[in-house]
Amino acid sequence: MPTLFEKIIAGELPATVLYRDARVIAFTDIRPAAPVHILIVPNKPIPTADDIADADESLIGHMFMVARDLARSQGIAQSGYRLIINCRGDGGQEVYHLHVHLLGGRPLGPLVSRAQS
Repeated sequence: MPTLFEKIIAGELPATVLYRDARVIAFTDIRPAAPVHILIVPNKPIPTADDIADADESLIGHMFMVARDLARSQGIAQSGYRLIINCRGDGGQEVYHLHVHLLGGRPLGPLVSRAQS
């Protein structure tokens, strides 16, 4: 069954697309966690970060270059931004199609809450 992102890539679901090329699509998150919250998604379905193949090295690098360029175009490159890739349940992954969250536009605070051991 296609993921939500595969349906967006295919044009079956609406999205506010900020960038698209033959390898990736980038669109605004429908539940933003920051003033700028963009998802960068490969067109190739890769379920998790753990499923990245050696042959995907160029694609993954391209995703980071797109994130850099979007941060610049959104005016958050100088103040700072965060790139997040969640992997599986404990990592907070909700859609099992690899994606990079680009967040910025305000101070983001600590990366994770410090749990008591």
